Amino acid sequence: MAEPETLRVHIPLTLRNRGGRPRILPPKEIEVAMERGQDARLLRAVGRAWDWRRRLERGDVTTIADLAREEGISDRYVSRVIRLAWLAPSVLERLVLRREPTVLSIFDLSGVAELPWVEQPEVVFD
Repeated sequence: MAEPETLRVHIPLTLRNRGGRPRILPPKEIEVAMERGQDARLLRAVGRAWDWRRRLERGDVTTIADLAREEGISDRYVSRVIRLAWLAPSVLERLVLRREPTVLSIFDLSGVAELPWVEQPEVVFD
């Protein structure tokens, strides 16, 4: 009796961390063919950041600690996410209106907000 043949299939997948969780990305050819939208968590974080910014500017809350206490989350998280409200207008347009995907996590995007506006699109989308 002949031994059974083994069939090995190789699918080149990529692992990336998104929001602290690993995410499996398909091969580039499939990824380009798929119509990808923006990550809902990122859109929610941008919306929250703008809401928090407006509340601080209107004087509804006076400090990030007050804001965090009202939201029931840590002030460290609020101070990190609120930076998304200062992303360049061109980056926000591409993220929110055009729904162009980015490989950066929310944490990494908050760091990009500290860069000059002219440098941000290159870092976020290239």
